[in-house]
Amino acid sequence: MLCNEYLLFQCRDMIRAIRACKTAAEERAVVRKECAAIRAAINENDQDYRHRNLAKLMFIHMLGYPTHFGQMECLKLIASSGFPEKRIGYLGLMLLLDERQEVLMLVTNSLKQDLNHSNQYIVGLALCALGNICSAEMARDLAPEVERLLQFRDPNIRKKAALCSIRIIKKVPELAENFINPAAALLKEKHHGVLITGVQLCTDLCKVSEDALEYFRKKCTEGLVKTLKDVVNSPYAPEYDIAGITDPFLHIRLLKLLRELGQGDADASECMNDILAQVATKTESNKNAGNAILYECVETIMSIEDNGGLRVLAINILGRFLSNRDNNIRYVALNMLMKAITVDAQAVQRHRATILECVKDSDASIRKRALELVYVLVNESNVKPLTKELIDYLEVSDEEFKGDLTAKICSIVAKFSPEKIWYIDQMLKVLSEAGNFVKDEVWHAVIVVISNASDLHGYTVRALYRALQLSTEQESLVRVAIWCIGEYGDLLVNNVGMIDVEDPITVTESDAVDVIEIAIKHHTSDLTTKAMAMVALLKLSSRFPSCSERIKDIVVQYKGSLVLELQQRSIEMNSIIAKHQNIRSTLVERMPVLDEATFIGKRAGSIQATVSPSAGASINLPNGVAKPTAAPLVDLLDLGSDDVPAPSSSGGDLLHDLLGVDLSTASTQSGVNHAPKNGTNVLLDLLSIGSPTQSGQSVSDMLSSSQDNKTPVSPLEGLSSPSSNSIQPTSSAGAAPVIDLLDGFSSNPPKQETENNGTAYPSVVAFESGNLKMVFNFSKLPGNPQTTVIEATFTNLSTNVYSDFIFQAAVPKFLQLHLDPASGNTLPASGNGSITQTLRVTNSQHGKKSLVMRIRIAYKMNNKDVLEEGQISNFPRGL
Repeated sequence: MLCNEYLLFQCRDMIRAIRACKTAAEERAVVRKECAAIRAAINENDQDYRHRNLAKLMFIHMLGYPTHFGQMECLKLIASSGFPEKRIGYLGLMLLLDERQEVLMLVTNSLKQDLNHSNQYIVGLALCALGNICSAEMARDLAPEVERLLQFRDPNIRKKAALCSIRIIKKVPELAENFINPAAALLKEKHHGVLITGVQLCTDLCKVSEDALEYFRKKCTEGLVKTLKDVVNSPYAPEYDIAGITDPFLHIRLLKLLRELGQGDADASECMNDILAQVATKTESNKNAGNAILYECVETIMSIEDNGGLRVLAINILGRFLSNRDNNIRYVALNMLMKAITVDAQAVQRHRATILECVKDSDASIRKRALELVYVLVNESNVKPLTKELIDYLEVSDEEFKGDLTAKICSIVAKFSPEKIWYIDQMLKVLSEAGNFVKDEVWHAVIVVISNASDLHGYTVRALYRALQLSTEQESLVRVAIWCIGEYGDLLVNNVGMIDVEDPITVTESDAVDVIEIAIKHHTSDLTTKAMAMVALLKLSSRFPSCSERIKDIVVQYKGSLVLELQQRSIEMNSIIAKHQNIRSTLVERMPVLDEATFIGKRAGSIQATVSPSAGASINLPNGVAKPTAAPLVDLLDLGSDDVPAPSSSGGDLLHDLLGVDLSTASTQSGVNHAPKNGTNVLLDLLSIGSPTQSGQSVSDMLSSSQDNKTPVSPLEGLSSPSSNSIQPTSSAGAAPVIDLLDGFSSNPPKQETENNGTAYPSVVAFESGNLKMVFNFSKLPGNPQTTVIEATFTNLSTNVYSDFIFQAAVPKFLQLHLDPASGNTLPASGNGSITQTLRVTNSQHGKKSLVMRIRIAYKMNNKDVLEEGQISNFPRGL
């Protein structure tokens, strides 16, 4: 305070000038003028006004302006003999310099001289400066002087020397052993100022030196306990009294040191048990000073070795803190209880009601911390009452807090649920109150649990229907409800699976469709909700035949939607409803049971998605990792194995599309065959259908040519080529025409065509790009209608010669392809010649499936690689 008054006195005129400035520019002008005057005085070596100039520099420094040019002035003032000059010099040293300045090395000698000075006030100045800016080098050089001053006759010097020693051992921990004995001597001091600094020095020594810790444990523990007892029981002392407590600062320092000594040592802990109990019971908690001591006492009790009675006492103190009106006290109590629960959870459980009240506190920090503590407190025995309290509060909680509260409730219910019906009930309450705050993986998990609770399907769908009547604004509730109504709508209408706790409900088929229609037309519904609603409508069209036309009218409305996803779904589903009545029930049968363990593991990242880059080989990759680049020949088709459907950007399992759930593992475990050996149709895989029809054949085996001459396309596998040369793609041919994948379905498979008795098949222009033309001529082998011989003729219409010509083809698994070598590898220009190549294709599904083929043609034109690709599906019927 004296230094500040002296500084202000020296800077009085400059401060008045700066305060009179109305703008920042005026202030900068005044500062520049003063700095210029100070520089001039420095250059003139004006000793009379040196201390005044340095005072001005310190004030300018505090305003944020550069003052590096005045650093040497500090050293000159420190080197002077007078106390006033030294005082302003050391003050400038602490303000204008720090331990990283190289100039500081020049002051070491002055500090050493001042530490040995006969004037104790100058010694105090040097200690104060050293304690603030001491570097490692200075610590090594001046440690002996500081160690000596720990035994100085004046208590103020001993106090400053102890503080300086703390700085030294932090900078150079290896010097700690030099201060152990002097520090221990300070613990016997009667002067509270010296005693506090001595205790702090011992505490820091224990942190940096194991030897010091062991020494103080053996030699000083009993003395510290006695000192603390004396302080606790000391009579009224006006100079140390704060709010009726004698020197609370010394209380706290002693408790911190006892905590260091008792941690990990049973004997030391036993020695301090009685005094800790005395502090905990005698200290009043109606003042902040008392609360600070109690908090440190609790910290010490929780840190030292086990004593069950003391810990219960400490946790009870924290329970009282939770009832305090001061927010800071409640917050630190919650923090401490988070640590205490790992030590004595049962004692913390006794204060569960008070902690739960803190969840409803008006202070956001306390609410959040209390919620975290409640989450840790939950176990199998108290999950039901705690969850009920949290859900009740969810109804009235602030919007900004609902996100955290909802996440914690969902996690608690999922982790400690005693039974599925209780889980479903609680999650429905959460979805009804805060569905918009529920994360996607949570309502995904709800659907997984519902699908596994087969005996609760009817109860669940009715409960969701009731909830949806009361709230259509909660997006997650709407999604779960429409999924369940789509799957189990027939159970809803017929009141199937009634249980004792529910009342019967009357719902017509039209009512169920109304719910889905409202969801799809609601202005706040997002794309995911509308897409799920369309799938639910498709399923209800099969479950409720009387509403089929109405559902068709709803679906048709989105054929012109600007949202491509809805437009595509509308067109596909309208086609199924209108044109494929015979297979619709099979396509929209109920989803297989989703495996909970697989889903939980997948959420945790422990389940790896399976990707098959080629037949006979598989690579397991974590979910979300890109598929590795396949070999060039397989990459032509980008296909996976028939046994495990490969993920696709344009398709995939329906639940994977809507919920992000991979059913490949779950389906296998539940015994549902999703991948027939003879190939899986893309749309069938999309809808997870593979059950046999009445005729004993799977639906995918019924794929055949339609009367409209549209050929269905199945995923292709295998690739035949007479050459193994790898080709680098440089260009691509046009994409294949859009094909209705279900046009080939029929309730009765067509009969196999008769053998070719001389009937000629027309030639087909199989592929034609700008300058390359490929024509197929067909013939049959006698007595073998399944095998077709194709003669491919390639013609170059451009003016450039094509060299290194290679033709490759790939077919589905039900076809076998053999390519004979080509007649040449150079294709003349301008149609002046051609290359021919013979292909033999054997169709194991002759009469059921038509030929389909993907091709790749590679050649060089003007020494540049050219690659052309395409799909051929316009083969004559009967092949």
